[in-house]
Amino acid sequence: MINVAIVGYGNLGRGVCLAVDKAPDMECVGIFTRRAPESVNPVISVPVYKVDELKNFKGKIDVLLLCGGSATDLPSQASEFLKDFNTVDSFDTHAKIPEYYAKLEKVAKENGTLGAISIGWDPGMFSIARMLFGAVLPDGNDYTFWGKGVSQGHSDAVRRIAGVKNAIQYTIPKEQALSSVRNGENPTLSTREKHLRECFVAIEEGANKEEIEKAIKEMPNYFADYDTIVHFVSDEEVKDMQKKLSHGGFVFRSGKTTNEASHLIEFSLKLDSNPEFTGSVLTAYGRAVAKMAKEGKTGVVTVFDVPIKYLSPKSEEELRKTLL
Repeated sequence: MINVAIVGYGNLGRGVCLAVDKAPDMECVGIFTRRAPESVNPVISVPVYKVDELKNFKGKIDVLLLCGGSATDLPSQASEFLKDFNTVDSFDTHAKIPEYYAKLEKVAKENGTLGAISIGWDPGMFSIARMLFGAVLPDGNDYTFWGKGVSQGHSDAVRRIAGVKNAIQYTIPKEQALSSVRNGENPTLSTREKHLRECFVAIEEGANKEEIEKAIKEMPNYFADYDTIVHFVSDEEVKDMQKKLSHGGFVFRSGKTTNEASHLIEFSLKLDSNPEFTGSVLTAYGRAVAKMAKEGKTGVVTVFDVPIKYLSPKSEEELRKTLL
């Protein structure tokens, strides 16, 4: 049995709880939170501890599933957890992944631990699709579209702005760009031409709307390169929207094998719950990290480095018999 622990209990932590509960080979040792443990009501029966108590569980946990946000939580926390535990996280700021990898790789090698970073559906499953499709069709172009749906990372980034009480952000593909790719036109598209970002923001009393809107639209790596619409609404309206955290997207590879033969590969996801699905991906990679660590692997890995067979609870014989 693989002993896992969950760090953080927001929407993603809840999704991980549900996924671990369905895993036949995993057991949750506990949830570790910065909040008062008694204020957390998990969806499964599992003890809740203060995050400071993690030190008492060294050697008793095979892998930590980190459920903090990419804007501020993971950059400051992941390296500390990795000193004592194997970890899996969903760091999703694409532009900063190389430096994040380098920082954690040093920590993991120094401490003999193993960390899997940027695990989810993008980065994650979409990353695998882009790599695989490009290897199969080297003469071609990649296209990735997200949405329409709620981006957890972008919503979290907006909520971190001073004066913001609550917020939710929707990523919306631009239909003209999507149709052009599907029609095999191989367009050259800028970031701005592919997506629209729409924010619904509730602010604290007395906060400056103009300053907050400016901070959102100029935020690097999140909104600066996109057409962004900001709506100021009530906290009740935001909470109502947060009841439905759907998302999805598409990865395309449009390419040729000869001048006469063109091909289009498409991989898509349609998700009723972004955090529940992401939690399921984190959990599968938690299984893989536990297996790889048991074999003596240390350092930091991404989805490109993890043998796909390690994601499954099935034996290699079962996989060959039932899925090959």
